Amino acid sequence: MSSSESNRQRCSSSTGESKPQCKVLLFLAYQSLGFLFGDISLSPLYVYQSIFSGRLKHVQSEDAIFGAFSLIFWTLSIISLLKYAIFMLSADDNGEGGIVALYSLLCKNAKFCLLPNHQTSDEELSTYRKPGYSNRNIPPSYLKKFIEKHKSTKIILLVFVLLGACMVICVGALMPAVSVLSSIEGLKIEAKIKNNSMVPLISCVLLVGLFVLQHRGSHAIAFMFPPIIILWLLSILMIGIYNIVKWNPSIYRALSPYYIYKFFWVTGKGGWASLGGVFLCVTGAEAMFTDLGYYKQAPVRAAFSCIIYPCLILQYMGQAAFLSKNLSAVPISFYASIPDVFFWPVFVLAALAAIVASQAVISSTFSIVQQCHAFECLPRVKAIQSRRWINGQTYIPEINWILMVISLAVTVGFGDTGRIVYAYGIASLFVSFVTTWLTLLVINLVWHRSLIVAMAFLLIFGSIEVLFLSSYCMKIPIGGWVPIVLSSLFMVVMYVWHYGSRKKYFFDMHNKVSMRGVLTLGPSLGIVRVPGMGLIYTELASGVPASFTHFLTNLPAFYQVVVFVCVKTVLVPSVPHAERYLIGRIGPKSYRLYRCIVRYGYKDVYSHENDFENELVMSIAEFIQLEAEGCSGNQDGTADGRMAVVRTSGKFGTRLRMSESAGVEENDSNNLPGALTVTSSKSPTLKKLQAMYEQESLELNTRRRIKFELLNTIYRDPLVKEELMELVEANRAGAAYVIGHSHVKAKWNSSFMKKFAINLYSFLRKNCRSPAVGLNIPQTCLIKVGMNYHV
Repeated sequence: MSSSESNRQRCSSSTGESKPQCKVLLFLAYQSLGFLFGDISLSPLYVYQSIFSGRLKHVQSEDAIFGAFSLIFWTLSIISLLKYAIFMLSADDNGEGGIVALYSLLCKNAKFCLLPNHQTSDEELSTYRKPGYSNRNIPPSYLKKFIEKHKSTKIILLVFVLLGACMVICVGALMPAVSVLSSIEGLKIEAKIKNNSMVPLISCVLLVGLFVLQHRGSHAIAFMFPPIIILWLLSILMIGIYNIVKWNPSIYRALSPYYIYKFFWVTGKGGWASLGGVFLCVTGAEAMFTDLGYYKQAPVRAAFSCIIYPCLILQYMGQAAFLSKNLSAVPISFYASIPDVFFWPVFVLAALAAIVASQAVISSTFSIVQQCHAFECLPRVKAIQSRRWINGQTYIPEINWILMVISLAVTVGFGDTGRIVYAYGIASLFVSFVTTWLTLLVINLVWHRSLIVAMAFLLIFGSIEVLFLSSYCMKIPIGGWVPIVLSSLFMVVMYVWHYGSRKKYFFDMHNKVSMRGVLTLGPSLGIVRVPGMGLIYTELASGVPASFTHFLTNLPAFYQVVVFVCVKTVLVPSVPHAERYLIGRIGPKSYRLYRCIVRYGYKDVYSHENDFENELVMSIAEFIQLEAEGCSGNQDGTADGRMAVVRTSGKFGTRLRMSESAGVEENDSNNLPGALTVTSSKSPTLKKLQAMYEQESLELNTRRRIKFELLNTIYRDPLVKEELMELVEANRAGAAYVIGHSHVKAKWNSSFMKKFAINLYSFLRKNCRSPAVGLNIPQTCLIKVGMNYHV
C-alpha cells in the first residue's frame, strides 16, 4: 500500500470519528443553553434599574449611562468570560465543578478532611484522579504542611466551604423570586397596573406553580427549555441591535475603560454605592462551573463564548443607547426599550425564561444539598433520582418546600425587585468569593504552581470581588440582610450536624470490638446460629461495631451468615458500579463473617432497592471464588483481613444463577438445569408463617423476588462449594437488616457550647429522616438496636 493511500485512510477515519464528537458537542452545547445560562441571560431585566437607584436615581447624564455600560462590559468580560468560562472550567474534579468539588479536590491531595473514614483502596478507584495525573516526586508545599498540622485551619476551611454552600442555597431561594417578579413587572407599563400588590400576587402564583412542578417532575417538558432560552436570547439580541441603530450608534465608544473613570467622576460616592447593581450582570455565571458535571468543558465554553456573551453585550449596549436618549425611563429600562409591536411576545418569553432559569437554579440547589449531605454536613434527606432530560439530576422534597416558603416570603415581604436583588447579589457574590479562595488553594496544592501564581489569581479576581462586596455593605439594611440571616441559620445546622457526626464516629471507633476478642469465641461465637442472612449496618470501615455485641448480649442468637455493611462516601463525584463493592472476610471461613463496603461518590444517589441484596450475594460469591483462586484483586490491608474490589469480570455471574421466584412457597425441586438443589433450612411452619406475612404486607408483596441457584460446576476446593451453598441457603431463608438506633448525649462535664451543639445534633437526628429511610431499608425486615452515645 502506498503512503498516499494510507494517509487517505487515516484522514477518512479521523473525519469519521470527529463527526460524532462534533454532534455530541453541539448537542451538549444546545442543552446547556436551557440549563446553565437561563439565570445570567435574565439579568438585563433589572441591572440598569438596580444601578440607577438610590443616590443615582436622579442622575441625568449621558456620561453616567456610558460609564455604567462600560462597567457592565468589563465585569462580564473579566468575571464571566475570563474567570469562569476560561479559567474555572479547568479546575474540575474529574469533570465535576462547584464548591464541594473544589473541597473534594483539596481533600484528595492533602489531609484536609475531618472524617477519618479514608482507606488506601479508595485511591485505586478509576475516577479518583484524572487520567495520567501523578503527584509523585512533588515536594509538599509549606501551605499544605501548615494546614495538615493545625486542626483549626481544617475547621476554618470547612466553615468557609459551608459558607459558600449556604449562599448557594440562598441563591436557590432568592433567584426564582427575582426572576419571576422582574419579568412580571412589565405589566406596569403596558397593562397600566397601578395596584402595587397585583404584581407580587401574580408572581406568587407563578412561584407556587414552579415549585409544584419540581414535585411533579419536569421531564415531560424539559425538552422545551433550550428552545425557550434560545428564543429569549434572540429577542434580546435583536432588541439590542435595534436600539443601537435607532437611538445612539456611538455607544460603542463606551467599550473603552475611560468611561469608567468618567462614571465615577460624575456620580462620586453614589457611583461606588451602585457597584452592587453592576455585579448583577454576572449573577448566574457560577452555574457554568457548578453544573459542569452534567456537560463537558468544550460545549459550555462554546455556548457561552459564541452565543451568551455576544447576546448579553449587545443587549446591554442597546439598553444604554436607549437610556442615553431617554433618561427618564431608567426605572423601567428593559421593557421601555422594547418596540410596542413586540412587547407582549417578549413579555411572554421573559416569563417563560424566568420559569426555566428558576427551575435550573433550584436543581443546582438540590445538587449542592446532596453533596453536603454526602460529606455529613446536613441532616438526612431523601434524594430522588428524577427522570429529567438531563441525567443525574435529583429532587429533594424537604428542600423544595423550604425554598418555596423563602421565595414567597421575600416576594410578599419586599413587594418589588429593588430590595430582593440586593439580597440575591450578596448571595451570588459570596459564592464567587468563596470559589476564588478555594481556587487559590487548588492552584498551589493540586496543580503544584507556586504561591506567587496563586496569589496573582487572587489579586486579579479577589480584589474586584472585594470592591463589589464593599459596595454591597451599604445595601445590608435594605434587603442585604436576608442571605446573611438565612446562611447563618443554615451554617449552624450544617456545622452542628458535621460536628455531631464526627463525635459519634470517633465514639464508634473508640468502642468498637477488637477482632481478637471476637475470634476467640470460636465458630459459633458463643451464640445460636439461626437460618438466614443478617446485614449489620455500621459507619465503621473496620472492626465490629458495639451495636452488634449489644444485640448479642440481649439476644444470644444470630444468623448463619453475617455481613457488616458500611455505606460510605468517597472523595470522587461518582463511583463506577463495577468498583462499588469492596468485599472482605472477618476471621476464618467457618465463621461465615463478611464485610462489605459500599462506596458512593458525592454526586451519586444512594439506591438500595430490591437489587442491593441480590448484588451483595453475587459479590460475596465472586469474592469467595476469587479468594480460592488466589486473585482477590486490590487488597486494603486492614486488620479484618483482605478486602477485594469485586469487579465485573468475565466470570462474574457464573458462580450463581439468578431467576425470578414466585414466592417463598415455591417448590425447591423446580431448579434450573445444571444447578444444584439448595433447600431452605427453615422449618415448614416458619415457611407457612412467612408466606402468610408476605401476603399481608404490601411492601414485601410488591418486592421482586430473586431465586439463586448454585451451578453444578467442578470446584478445586470442596470448602468453596460448601460455603457457596450455605450463602445461597441463607439468602433463601431471608435477610434481616440490623441498624443502630442511637441516642446521643453530651457528657455531664462538657462545656456549654458543646452541650448546645450535641443537644441540637440529637434534636436534628430525632426530627429528620431515620437512617433506615435514607438507606431505603424495608421497614418490615428492619431490626433496630438501641445505643446510648455520651460524647
